[in-house]
Amino acid sequence: MTTQQNTDGDIEIEIWSDIACPWCYIGKHRFLSALAEFEGRDRVNVVWRSYQLSPETPVGERRSELDALVESKGMPAEQVRQMFGHVARTAADEGLSLDFDTVIAANTFDAHRLIHLAGDKRDALVEALFRAHFGEGAVIDDREVLVDIASRAGLDAGTVRAELESDAGADAVRADLETARRLQVSAVPFFVANRRVAVSGAQPKDVFLQLLTQASAAPVN
Repeated sequence: MTTQQNTDGDIEIEIWSDIACPWCYIGKHRFLSALAEFEGRDRVNVVWRSYQLSPETPVGERRSELDALVESKGMPAEQVRQMFGHVARTAADEGLSLDFDTVIAANTFDAHRLIHLAGDKRDALVEALFRAHFGEGAVIDDREVLVDIASRAGLDAGTVRAELESDAGADAVRADLETARRLQVSAVPFFVANRRVAVSGAQPKDVFLQLLTQASAAPVN
């Protein structure tokens, strides 16, 4: 395993997440709330890592999230709706609007490729992808939809279209997925600080503050 840390006291937070994961959206905002309160926030570098909850989802299928979960989990539709309601209420407490009536199940591989290619627009793109998927009913495995989302996040539409038509970023996504397997990441969101300490799940803000504090205090080799 490659240890990604430096001698300047900087803290690297790697976040394995999937755009199709509502708890990743919630966890992102809880983590950012903690980061805003952390005294050493200027030393923190956030790196988004790719994870796919449902890599087998066919591209372009355009099924509702409800139908997809009923089939994949073998759960009654009403139970899935109750689960959606719980998640949506939790998200609302974080100021997020999740409309599961419009969410379309999608393969997120191309979306992850774009995040790797977004440069200094990556944070804006991650937020835009989450918002489009969970709040706007966007089909995020449609490449033209991805071009539109990326352009609204400040990326050049022509460049994004060309990248999506190529294999750009694919190796980086696969590398993240392989690293997740080696780290035995089995659920997301998964937060790793300097490859030393980790937190799994959309934890309360105080837990993320503890993660940042512990990472700041940990000796750097």
